[in-house]
Amino acid sequence: MMSTWEMLARLGTGVGLGTVIGFERQYRARMAGLRTNALVATGATLFVLLSAHGFGGLSDSGSADPTRVAAQIVSGIGFLGAGVILREGLTVRGLNTAATLWCSAAVGALAGAGLYQVALAGTVVVVAVNVALRPLGRVVDRRPDTGTETPTSYEFLAVTKDDSEAHVRALLVQALTRTDFRLRSVTSANSSLEGYVEVRAELAGDQRDDAQMESAVSRLSMEPSVTSVRWQAEVRSNGNGAEE
Repeated sequence: MMSTWEMLARLGTGVGLGTVIGFERQYRARMAGLRTNALVATGATLFVLLSAHGFGGLSDSGSADPTRVAAQIVSGIGFLGAGVILREGLTVRGLNTAATLWCSAAVGALAGAGLYQVALAGTVVVVAVNVALRPLGRVVDRRPDTGTETPTSYEFLAVTKDDSEAHVRALLVQALTRTDFRLRSVTSANSSLEGYVEVRAELAGDQRDDAQMESAVSRLSMEPSVTSVRWQAEVRSNGNGAEE
């Protein structure tokens, strides 16, 4: 029978490695971030521990099979992953986050089984794929109609009431950081209308993607305190289509 300290060590490993995976998702402001990945890994660890060591009093014919619990974790995490997948027009977002949750569950299951080295290696691979392969994916995923990058600057403007400025700024940052653009600045200034302020954001992207901007605008335009939103794009070029 495994000691309590060994179980706690496995649990700590599971939640720790899940937190490492979730840190990258949280940094990119994804819906499933630090806490979600940590909880998924923790839950998978606990289920494996329960399956392997929580039914010691059962007979051999009725004993729990850890492999069956692992299979149920794989199928069960699919429902959680489906909740972070969004369809916006012809674009599907959240697939990478859902896959990351799936991997967090696998890392937690490995930790619960006591396979520390494999769990650590899996964590390193998941984080490396999300971080290192992101720029490579952008290089490979060229638009067939252009074949070259078109660096673009965006300016986003929302007019809202004075007392809702902080709330709208938070919503604006949240909406824009979910895109592939880099957020350069967010500023506020008094509007020409009394009692209103203008919240302005500047962004930059390696490719022009108006669909993502429209998606961000649509989210913010549904806020009752926002009276108007608009944006404009400026394509930057250095003469040969490369990024400046």
